[in-house]
Amino acid sequence: MNFARRPFRFVLLAAFLVLLPVMTQAAAQGLTAVPARPLAPEFELRDPDGNIHRLSDYRGRVAIVNFWATWCPPCRAEMPSMERAWKQIESEGILMIGINVGEDLETVNAFTEEYPVTFPLLLDEDAKTSIEWPVRGMPTTFVVDTEGRIVYRAVGEREWDDPDLLDAVRNLQ
Repeated sequence: MNFARRPFRFVLLAAFLVLLPVMTQAAAQGLTAVPARPLAPEFELRDPDGNIHRLSDYRGRVAIVNFWATWCPPCRAEMPSMERAWKQIESEGILMIGINVGEDLETVNAFTEEYPVTFPLLLDEDAKTSIEWPVRGMPTTFVVDTEGRIVYRAVGEREWDDPDLLDAVRNLQ
């Protein structure tokens, strides 16, 4: 009797292992609603040109705030889709900000030579901002509404130019 169950368990396990990447990608592509929509922590960070950016400067606009690092393979993988998404949403008044965590200007500049982006990249060299936000690994992305509240969180890589994902962001305007 026990022997008869083993082939079934093996087939079930094999099916699970084959389908796991598909299930994970489908689950990962969505945005997770953040309960109670807390106020997003303020930040004051410089961009590679030395300009200071504050989250409060963008109040009244929906913002996609992405915490990333150059050493993070999923961060690197999602950057081209973020650039494609930025090209779609920039004219709609939606902001996309990449906050590099813990790296210096030279490292970020070297990265952008390989992966050019046109949306603002900010430097959190001492990682203080990422500690104040509820970052749960890299990349972690937050969608902030027009009132400065965190509405969605996405932990892990996304295809940011996915129409359904962008529509969820657009619906916050």
